[in-house]
Amino acid sequence: MTKGTNQKLKMLFLKKIFEEETDDEHSLTLQGIIDRLNAYGVNADRKTLYQDFKELKRFGMDIIAMQEGRTWNYHLGSRLFELPEVKLLVDSVHASKFINDHKSELLIRKLEKLVSQYEGMELQRQVYTFGRAKTSNKRTYLTIDAIFKAINENNQIQFHYCRWNLNKELEKRRNGASYTVSPWCLIWDNENYYLVGYDAIGKVLKHYRVDKMMDISIINTRRLGREAYRRADMPDYTQYHFGMYDGDVENVTIEVENEMIGVLIDRFGKKINLVPVDDDHAATTVKVAVSRQFLGWIFALGPGVRITGPQSVVLAMRKECERLMEEYKARKKAPVE
Repeated sequence: MTKGTNQKLKMLFLKKIFEEETDDEHSLTLQGIIDRLNAYGVNADRKTLYQDFKELKRFGMDIIAMQEGRTWNYHLGSRLFELPEVKLLVDSVHASKFINDHKSELLIRKLEKLVSQYEGMELQRQVYTFGRAKTSNKRTYLTIDAIFKAINENNQIQFHYCRWNLNKELEKRRNGASYTVSPWCLIWDNENYYLVGYDAIGKVLKHYRVDKMMDISIINTRRLGREAYRRADMPDYTQYHFGMYDGDVENVTIEVENEMIGVLIDRFGKKINLVPVDDDHAATTVKVAVSRQFLGWIFALGPGVRITGPQSVVLAMRKECERLMEEYKARKKAPVE
């Protein structure tokens, strides 16, 4: 048999054919495989292919042979990632607000390579059924990379921190002055990435939304705040910061009707200590950064949920309710045209 121009690449092309063109619903005959190898500049015959299949199995590929009448069909069975797993990854990429549209498309194209071309078409149909607001910050990926590099090298970072203006543009805070922070970790909360870093001026840990960080640079200064970071419990940190908004951390007692207990468990986990108040109510005490976002969360739950302590937080909720009443009383009713 005459050797093809790419004969030395035969096993690699064979692996490519099985991974891209076969799955549990799509298989190839021996002649189909031979034809595809020929198209890659590789000559093969049935006898040598049988041995090649054995070698691929020894390598770890799940080559499955099935007979239909007098014809044998071959396909790749199990893979490193199964289709439902890849769908989860695709959903996560597409739903992530901090990844812009262009980068999402590139990542999804790469994820498609984990399944056959036919299953990849299913992923594409799945992707276009969603519609999510994505970040316009195209440099988020580079920012994340710089943060990880600074953490690995034990260095501080500088950046500009931004906010949205009326023109829907990100403008720099502090009149353009830079922030200097010792980065310690990245956390995912409320569908956004946040940097947790140590602010040497305030001598506290703070968090910053990554997609609002611009012009990041690594500076050749050792990180500070190691002990503050060690003392912090990151799961707790994300749990008591509602929407990742800051506030004074308090042990807050929340009383709920029994049918609302699930709301507390969903938010704070099963480890909370629930104490019966009466036959219809229970209470728990949780650590919370008391912010308007937290008070708003309590307010949005409606009847059956209330803060009972400490008194300072009860008064804060009362003042917020009074502020809302005054806000809406003060607004004149718009004339009807």
